[in-house]
Amino acid sequence: MALPRVRRAGSDEHLSIVDHLDELRTRLIICLLALVVAFAGLYLVRDPLLELLQSPLPERYRESGLITLSPTEPFFTTLKVCFWASIIVVIPVWLYQVYAFVIPAVGAYSRRVTLLIVAGVSALFLAGVAFGFWVVLPVALDFLLGFGEDQFQAEVQASAYYGFVTTLLLGAGLMFEVPAAMVTAARMGVVTADQFVSQWRVAVVVIAAIAAILPGGDPFSMLLLMIPQLALYALGVLLARRFGRPLLWRADEGNVPSAD
Repeated sequence: MALPRVRRAGSDEHLSIVDHLDELRTRLIICLLALVVAFAGLYLVRDPLLELLQSPLPERYRESGLITLSPTEPFFTTLKVCFWASIIVVIPVWLYQVYAFVIPAVGAYSRRVTLLIVAGVSALFLAGVAFGFWVVLPVALDFLLGFGEDQFQAEVQASAYYGFVTTLLLGAGLMFEVPAAMVTAARMGVVTADQFVSQWRVAVVVIAAIAAILPGGDPFSMLLLMIPQLALYALGVLLARRFGRPLLWRADEGNVPSAD
């Protein structure tokens, strides 16, 4: 079976609805194939993967091991871990497919520029995942498992723990995409850098709310998530000021011919 091939449309090229749908279908197939390949590869190394995700646990829980409550839990938990880990791995591929599909509608960019943009966005996501794993997760686990240890005998269930870890890592990775979202909105003329600056108080509240609803929720992990987000918000303002465009409706007003 031949692998799907996709042709990137040019910015000045007019395609029919059928052509757009055909390109979208091909890119979706590529995304699905990338996920399947990543899942198969991670399943082959499932034991090292599970051990890696257990490494942030306090030593006493790593020595005693995670508990399971049903005969099927080890199998289905392993599948879920491999699935969510494969999503993290294929995010760069997905981002490239999405960006290559929509970029002709935004402007004329070379393949090299597109790859650089996707690489930057992917690096932000992976940096967020790494920050969540090596910085936030150990602090959150120490606080949560140590809270009330004189009154409770804590045992860590495998499915609950891995769900906690994967959700936190995905959330941290997506939170690090704030600058990319800001500069994209500014580039499309939806919002300006000055509007981002004027609404900084709202941004702080939103960042705090997202950090609170992510797994963990303790004050220390919330603070650890918020500090880089505030710095990334400032970076997004700078990028929006550098690469942003005038607001769409103001640009349209400037093109309206005069009565004379």
